[in-house]
Amino acid sequence: MSQIPITDIKESAHKLIDSLPTSATWDDVMYRIYVRQSIEAGQKDVEQGNTTNVGEVRKKFGLPE
Repeated sequence: MSQIPITDIKESAHKLIDSLPTSATWDDVMYRIYVRQSIEAGQKDVEQGNTTNVGEVRKKFGLPE
């Protein structure tokens, strides 16, 4: 995933804000942006192969497989 052009980010932000209810707070806006940014970062990691097998994570934290 390459860098998103500013115009696309602005358009996405407008759509995100437009989808919020009229009672939305600044916290609601910030939360939605944070979630969107986190999802995009995760997708980028997957595309770049920066992932860890679930079994390895469970073993690292001493969890049953």
